[in-house]
Amino acid sequence: MKIGYPCINRSIGCTANTTFRLASYSEAIMIEKITNNLNCLKKILEYNVRHNLLFFRISSDLIPFASHPVCSFAWQDYFREKFTEIGNFIKAHEIRISMHPDQFVLINSPNEEIVRKSILELKYHCHILNLMNLDNSAKVQIHVGGVYGDKESAINRFINNYNILPKLIKSRLVIENDERLYSLKDCLDISEKTSVPILFDSFHHSCLNNGENAREAITIVQKTWETDDGILMVDYSSQEPGEKKGKHAEHIDIENFKKLIDDTNNLDFDIMLEIKNKEKSALEALKLINKCSRL
Repeated sequence: MKIGYPCINRSIGCTANTTFRLASYSEAIMIEKITNNLNCLKKILEYNVRHNLLFFRISSDLIPFASHPVCSFAWQDYFREKFTEIGNFIKAHEIRISMHPDQFVLINSPNEEIVRKSILELKYHCHILNLMNLDNSAKVQIHVGGVYGDKESAINRFINNYNILPKLIKSRLVIENDERLYSLKDCLDISEKTSVPILFDSFHHSCLNNGENAREAITIVQKTWETDDGILMVDYSSQEPGEKKGKHAEHIDIENFKKLIDDTNNLDFDIMLEIKNKEKSALEALKLINKCSRL
């Protein structure tokens, strides 16, 4: 088991997701922002290695406007050596990596233009991981998408559009269950027809499920992951008290987390803590897991 957190480290004073307004686009600004983001990403990864947090989600904003038509800058060639350097560091320290495009990535949209743009965005994410020379265990996760008034048609559209995706994307793409529209069962139905692996989101599952407990759910979804995919990825959070259902917690509920760990004893998965205070909660979770001998 590896444990980690997404995108931002609040302890080192450096962020790997700085961007700028589209109206200000220029090659000089692109170079400035990407240089900062890649340097900060390396610093975050170094921090994580020092603290044994060996699972990290890279921000989608690493390369601002990468899939936008305005971007004419050959950033892949310009920063190729830096990407190789970071990738070598990741591999040397056996860090698990993922990425998670924004919610506007909807490959089951009935709007063909949205689907086209979504595929471009997915290609961008996969190019990032390829530039780092990471194997297919580095994943890009998305939700199934919207229902658009007809869930069956929306699922069929996802399946049809998935089947025509390039191998570049298929080799890295995973889907996750969400808290409102697509339960684990829905994702399993899609996976059965496409072989896409399922990332299990335990918090979303607590909001929307078909009666499966966490152990049952993880045991089921593990079977959707092939050897080349690496071990199962699990997203963890809990409900923020006093907020609307589905809002992620600001700080880890350590008893809730301990219950998940206890309930899944002897199951192997990497766990991403989607907690608002990032590495602080990840370090608390790490202490607990060390006591359980799960690493």
